[in-house]
Amino acid sequence: MPSDTEKNDAAANPAAQRRDLHTLTHGELAELLASLGQPSFRAKQVEEWVWSKNARSFDEMTNLPKSLREALAERLTLGGAVEVARQVSSDGSRKYLLRFTDGVSVECVGMPSRSKLSVCVSTQAGCAMGCAFCATGAAGLSRSLTAAEIYEQVMHVRDDFNSRVTSVVMMGQGEPFMNYDATLAALRKLNDPDGAGIGARHLTVSTCGVIPQIMRFANEPEQFTLAISLHSAVQRTRNALMPGVRKYSLINLYNVMGEYVNKTGRRPTYEYALIGGVNDTDAELQALCDFCEGTLVHVNLIQLNEVEGSKFRPSTDLRAQDFVRRLAAVGVEATVRNSRGSDIDAACGQLRQRVIGRRSS
Repeated sequence: MPSDTEKNDAAANPAAQRRDLHTLTHGELAELLASLGQPSFRAKQVEEWVWSKNARSFDEMTNLPKSLREALAERLTLGGAVEVARQVSSDGSRKYLLRFTDGVSVECVGMPSRSKLSVCVSTQAGCAMGCAFCATGAAGLSRSLTAAEIYEQVMHVRDDFNSRVTSVVMMGQGEPFMNYDATLAALRKLNDPDGAGIGARHLTVSTCGVIPQIMRFANEPEQFTLAISLHSAVQRTRNALMPGVRKYSLINLYNVMGEYVNKTGRRPTYEYALIGGVNDTDAELQALCDFCEGTLVHVNLIQLNEVEGSKFRPSTDLRAQDFVRRLAAVGVEATVRNSRGSDIDAACGQLRQRVIGRRSS
């Protein structure tokens, strides 16, 4: 039972009593519209405004009768994230800090390239994995995002660039596989022709290596792509860098990735952030070659983004090329990822920390 205080708060804030339209299933929306005496085709019209056109108010839904728009506005909200901060890089990348209705904020990034637009989104506000080199992990986990909140980040970037999004990576704040159901629902809506209409192979999930969910992901019917944050093929080093997946050994990760490839026929990517003197030594390079040799995999070498106050520093460009050559010698394709947004708060969580720190000072 709600307390008298909660009842008074709800009365004072009618929006708190209304449900976000994004959370309604097609059946629930159709039922609501039927109760308002509307024909069945109205559900399709409303969903087009919400998921494809990213309407921010009911007044925008101009092919609906005014009386229906008013009735929907009385019963529902359109949620909506507010842009709190925005940074623009000299390379054209744009980083955003978005705040949801409960005050929780997350980051997302738009990265244009010729006629393409890639978007990196967050699946959680903060992260519980505690990776030692990550700015997000330092702040801990606030909560997981809903599928609509994940989807909305993509739409926000699309509208800001006024350009179709061609690919999405779930590689921002949070561990997607610790928010599996919402992540999959967002992927499906992004893939849906009545949603963002992005091909499944252009939708990527990046996980620290939550082994139980990797095979679950392999058994999904869509051809979504998978990236594993590896960062070391030496167990002791990986444990220190990525304590959140300490219980998932490299041996078990190696085995499950073999099963993943056998099941899907798709080539996963190993993400490897090169950290000077930590995971870029000759011994670490040899371990990485041994881990990858003879497997279907691509290695994405990343120049570490420097985080203020962190003891970690990026490797040199020359060392990155050593990794590419050595991996190629054992038949493993590797590339050095082109660093985007290096002149802004590039690392996940940096912009959020900067904004929050400014408010609290």
